[in-house]
Amino acid sequence: MPGLAVVLLTTALVVVVALLAAAGAGTLARLDGADYPAALARAATAFAATLALAAAVTAALTETLT
Repeated sequence: MPGLAVVLLTTALVVVVALLAAAGAGTLARLDGADYPAALARAATAFAATLALAAAVTAALTETLT
């Protein structure tokens, strides 16, 4: 049961970090003069890239540690 809690907390932390990265990317895009749809697209790209990076690191660590 403690293993499930660790997985859930880690997943929540990764999602929060991805949301922060997306918010930062969207804010920087708006400050750069992009309109709202372009800023939203940049934020979505940053969110997806952060989740993809987390998945790649997880896969690499899983292969290394097992």
